[in-house]
Amino acid sequence: MRVRIEELSAGYAGHPVLHRLSAGIGALTTTALVGPNGSGKSTLLGVLAGVIRPITGVLEHAGGRPPAFVPQRGAVGDALPLTVRQTVEMGRWGERGPWRRLRRQDRAAVDSALERVGIAGLASRQLGELSGGQRQRTLIAQGLAQESDLLLLDEPTTGLDPEARERMATLLTELVADGVTVVHATHDLDAARSADACLLLREGRLVGQGHPGQLLTPSTLARVWQPG
Repeated sequence: MRVRIEELSAGYAGHPVLHRLSAGIGALTTTALVGPNGSGKSTLLGVLAGVIRPITGVLEHAGGRPPAFVPQRGAVGDALPLTVRQTVEMGRWGERGPWRRLRRQDRAAVDSALERVGIAGLASRQLGELSGGQRQRTLIAQGLAQESDLLLLDEPTTGLDPEARERMATLLTELVADGVTVVHATHDLDAARSADACLLLREGRLVGQGHPGQLLTPSTLARVWQPG
């Protein structure tokens, strides 16, 4: 088990969003967090990433390195005059600090991340010149440059066309094969169904956990998405 969560409550400014949630995330799997807006998916990702502190409960990581977290819209705006490579290099800031000169091992980590997501040929392109799928791959490469074995993604397929969504699903499968555990929040049920496991959330509570084929049935989804 890569992550164990037990009776965990968390939120913002003392206001709970997650309520007594218990779940497990297996190592070397893709786990989809599924639920309507306000169900707590992004909050759970924030807790897993360490940017939101639990109010109560237990969170245990089995890995030795901090998770890599790719927020929904990324921390870099399209308008900033950054190249793809410069954006991915920001993933090394945790090791070197902002704006410090990269060492050989840092550059090697950036090169590897660019190759892994198939955008090495775009390294000199400006962010604003990229398609939605290329931009998402750049942000994932930034996460991979942190060299963590746990990658957390918030809505990685939002705004992508069907072909780009399919390439993203293939990429996530390849990352797991390369030794990375992937957790992603998604509204895309096709993306969720291609995951190895699924956590189904409603109003900050876990209402189901298991294989997507068994969990994401029409009757279950209708109950989760019905008005409060």
